[in-house]
Amino acid sequence: MGLGSCMITFFGAFLSGFLFFLPISYSDKAPDYTFVKEATSAPAVVYYDYIIIGGGTAGCPLAATLSHGATILVLERGGSPYGNPNITNIANFGPTLLDTSPTSPAQQFTSEDGVYNIRARVLGGGSAVNAGFYTRASTRYVKEVGWNHNLVNQSYEWVEKVVAFKPEILQWENALRDGLLEVGVLPNNEFTYDHLYGTKVGGTIFDAEGHRHTAADLLQYADPRKITVYLHATVQKILFRYIPGRASPQAYGVIYKDAYEVRHQAYLKRNSNKNEIILSAGAIGSPQLLMLSGVGPAYHLRAHGIKVVVDHPMVGQGMADNPMNVLLIPSPIPVEVSLVQVVGITKFNSYIEGASGLSLSISLAHRLSNNFKRFLSQTEHPPFRVLPEAIARAAEMVHGIANRTIRAGVILEKIMGPLSKGHLALRNTNPDDNPFVTFNYFKEPEDLRKCIEGMRTIIDVVNSKAYSKFRYKNMPVEALIDLMLTLPVNRRRKHANATFSLEQFCIDTVMTIWHYHGGCQVGRVVDKGYRVLGIDSLRVIDGSTFYHTPGANPQATVMMLGRQVHGAKDSA
Repeated sequence: MGLGSCMITFFGAFLSGFLFFLPISYSDKAPDYTFVKEATSAPAVVYYDYIIIGGGTAGCPLAATLSHGATILVLERGGSPYGNPNITNIANFGPTLLDTSPTSPAQQFTSEDGVYNIRARVLGGGSAVNAGFYTRASTRYVKEVGWNHNLVNQSYEWVEKVVAFKPEILQWENALRDGLLEVGVLPNNEFTYDHLYGTKVGGTIFDAEGHRHTAADLLQYADPRKITVYLHATVQKILFRYIPGRASPQAYGVIYKDAYEVRHQAYLKRNSNKNEIILSAGAIGSPQLLMLSGVGPAYHLRAHGIKVVVDHPMVGQGMADNPMNVLLIPSPIPVEVSLVQVVGITKFNSYIEGASGLSLSISLAHRLSNNFKRFLSQTEHPPFRVLPEAIARAAEMVHGIANRTIRAGVILEKIMGPLSKGHLALRNTNPDDNPFVTFNYFKEPEDLRKCIEGMRTIIDVVNSKAYSKFRYKNMPVEALIDLMLTLPVNRRRKHANATFSLEQFCIDTVMTIWHYHGGCQVGRVVDKGYRVLGIDSLRVIDGSTFYHTPGANPQATVMMLGRQVHGAKDSA
């Protein structure tokens, strides 16, 4: 593995997902889901009231809800999260990001912007591979989207009974929280799931023993007699037909392949007033599958030899990813291993979060250590100079990775929105392959302004009295900035002026925090009921419908959306 690949893993795991070390313990026992099966066991043809494509963060709660009044088929292209310690136990988070196999739960891709990213490929979706932070959308967001406030709150509570927990805050996270308050990210909102300006402790989907609870856990609400979930079931296309007297085509079935590449067909039941196919394949998968099925920009579909069902030019448009920029701060004293637990929600529309500690493979640790020492030995030039004793201690910090005891914290900023938008386009007609995705990070100047303000706040926190014991006093912030510029955190060009220009630093070191969205937005591709415009019996229910990320982390809202979108009551 080359240094570039190692650093992808390092920052993908530590900075984008936050890899941490806890005592190794996990539950091998899966829930008693008799309805979850391998697609290889599926009949050649099946009939259901609803066919849900994607058993992810939205698909699982949606399926559980709908099963109390209809028969449900869920087709998930990935496997089960249960019994896999790389998923269920926080200590083994890193190997998930290292896994490049065709069945990896985290499918890697690089956007056309040169930023490394992943998309989930597992039952439970992104909730099975993320850092676990749980927080609700703001009241303003709910109002702007037009959701029913009471139903939204009921749906959040329904989710939280199963997957959300209050984290234990230890010394490093306490220092981050106190530092944010010291530099003016006020007020102190203590622990809350709610989105409030100021500094707060949010929830987590990891319990006190370090076990992950994903959206797949919400399937315990389902009626087991009415639901079937097929794993490793990759949908190839949605089928459409024209019915006399109707102007619009109707979705009526899907073709999917199992792990052995055997084709199966699933159809909606006839003579039912339910009869819907629901795309919940995520912000990458949903627009991609619409295009593969003949719904998208006609010129683009024809270029790939796809028969056009509906010319839908806005499919794949409005793709956005909240840019993330970070500082890695070596610590002179031991730090606890912590998840993202504290967030500063600023008035200038940037989120400040942090984490401490990580674990990596020994071979990766040595490569990182050697690179870091080379960086330190070369920092003898203006505008800063790292003293020999600081070099030795910082190098020792990186050496500690091999023993899973790194002394460092990372503080990040993620902008709200964002305003900058991009697009998605097919690479080929293989649904297993990643499409081309462009996010156009910082295309809009306002996004860049938010990043600069966020980085200034991070620098203020690093220099605060509250945080002082977790940083080397003789290692200036400029050294931390220069460190980030020496590491291949993305494939973008690094400019010499990025050391002293926060604007250039934001552009050069941008990363993802995996909160991308868009591609099937409300009013452009779907209506307010999430029905695809111009097509009968087809909806899209997932983050691809969003214009902006809801709050500091979208997973709570995506799970809530799966519950409330059909006007669910407390029947489950």
